[in-house]
Amino acid sequence: MEEQAGAAGLREVVPGVFAWVQPDGTWWLNNAGAVAGEDGVMIVDTCASERRTRRFLAAVAEATGDVPVRMAVNTHQHGDHAYGNSLLPDETVIFGHAAMREALLADPLIDGCPPIWTPVPDWGSVTRRVPSVVFRSELTVHAGGRRIELRHPGYAAHTPGDVVAWLPEERVLFAGDLLFNGLTPMVLMGSLDGALRSLDWLAAFEAEHVVPGHGPLAGAAELPEILAVHERYYRFVLEVAGKGREQGLAPLAAAREADLGEFAEWADAERLVLNLHRAYAEAAGGEADLLAAFGDAMTWNGGPLPTSV
Repeated sequence: MEEQAGAAGLREVVPGVFAWVQPDGTWWLNNAGAVAGEDGVMIVDTCASERRTRRFLAAVAEATGDVPVRMAVNTHQHGDHAYGNSLLPDETVIFGHAAMREALLADPLIDGCPPIWTPVPDWGSVTRRVPSVVFRSELTVHAGGRRIELRHPGYAAHTPGDVVAWLPEERVLFAGDLLFNGLTPMVLMGSLDGALRSLDWLAAFEAEHVVPGHGPLAGAAELPEILAVHERYYRFVLEVAGKGREQGLAPLAAAREADLGEFAEWADAERLVLNLHRAYAEAAGGEADLLAAFGDAMTWNGGPLPTSV
């Protein structure tokens, strides 16, 4: 197993391909990456705060001999993967899904984080910077002689604009938040149905090395169980939602009635409430109320959600 350990650090997955891993992968502590060649680097995601993004970019510069960062891609809209975009060099071309760009343009949290989390994250000196090149299905780029395929599953899953970065020759898959390895997944802004469908889509890459959006790196041997436990969790959420709706329970009440079972030890367990809001909205053919969802998650948690960003 390709373990992460200790403080945040850059790990060379295969020669010239790096993962930036931030334990323990909870709220706002994402994984990112870099693909290096002789003539430049492509960054896969940035981080939530100025401090963390600068550490990541400094580590990449040291590992690559400070070759220019020519390109970057955001795997989705959330700030832990995108707020640090403004710290990339001005000449860096940033790629992303069209829906991701629209969502980041409208994201209010970068302007001031509400007290949903404790301590309230300090983003530092970051500004809103969105992708300048967008696509809706897939796009192939070349960095330092490496082929990097940027692909959208074709439907909403974690978010409407999820993108993976796939290196077919090196068999490395940057999965973004389609995978949370060892902690509670979140689909509040996406789709339970799409998240389930994405698991077979991810398996079809037959990757040898996987960089999840959060949690430890994984190899081909671990991936089937990681996908299987995601499926079990999503089906658990759908089961709780189905029973709750039958009994006339609101998402928070349904969450309080639920037994987390094998998922009880996962960090960020309060995401069950958020995911139930999404499941209820999907079943009703509507849209989830994000403020109500986070309010219920805080109530379930007994206060603001913990973070160490």
